Amino acid sequence: MVSLPPSSAPILGKLRLIESSKLFQGLVIAIIVLSALTIGAKTYSLPPLVEQTLVILDSGITFFFLLEILLRFAACPEKRRFFMDGWNIFDTLVVIGSLVPLDNSEAVLLGRLLRVFRVLRLVSVIPELRFLINSLLKAIPRMGYIALLMFIIFYIYAAIGSMFFSDVDETLWGDVAISMLTLFRVATFEDWTDVMYATMAVHPLSWIYYLTFIFLTAFVFLNMMIGAILEVMSEEQNAKVAKEARDERDEIIQQLKAVQNRLDELHNKLDRE
Repeated sequence: MVSLPPSSAPILGKLRLIESSKLFQGLVIAIIVLSALTIGAKTYSLPPLVEQTLVILDSGITFFFLLEILLRFAACPEKRRFFMDGWNIFDTLVVIGSLVPLDNSEAVLLGRLLRVFRVLRLVSVIPELRFLINSLLKAIPRMGYIALLMFIIFYIYAAIGSMFFSDVDETLWGDVAISMLTLFRVATFEDWTDVMYATMAVHPLSWIYYLTFIFLTAFVFLNMMIGAILEVMSEEQNAKVAKEARDERDEIIQQLKAVQNRLDELHNKLDRE
């Protein structure tokens, strides 16, 4: 850990106070929302004066984000740990990418794309959204096994559908790949009854095929996905509560040590007198 000179401690404390204040956080959220509105406005045909105003406003927003990321970096007591946080890296890349001038024809697409990603900074600013995204990312490995099992079910039903229904409608059940696309349409309830009635005209009991497939995909696997995400969110919440309890305990211990040291100093002073 790099120790800071004593003279910089008050400045660092003031920067951290500003960076963590609700007023500053609210201002950052407001600027992000304003940035999103300007991005949407640029997709319309606007008068030249409004377009020039949006360009100036975009430059001001970029400058504000640059100052904000520099303030957060300056307020961080350990500079190395600042870039150990994935959200800080994401914010820094978005801000640096926003500095790409839009008048450069070669980089105009990259500049516009990175300006669109500035809207995602709401996730890094709002702790509740950051908690949801972190939980979703940690739930991906568990969801991957569920998705693999779902793919197996899709493949089995697609093979069965291709064997029995290809003579009914070649465009929907011609082969396994097309059948899987048709089953995806059924799973999302996109006019799935039309597909079912077409096969029922030739195979009256084919409704069993569709209902069992929908039961497995739309109810069983969907609930399994939701359950995996909720389990991870519960674990993350418990870990967060435990961390807060440890931090509070450590703070109390530090305060008790400070009081004990003060008492020892007073005791030694009285002994010398």
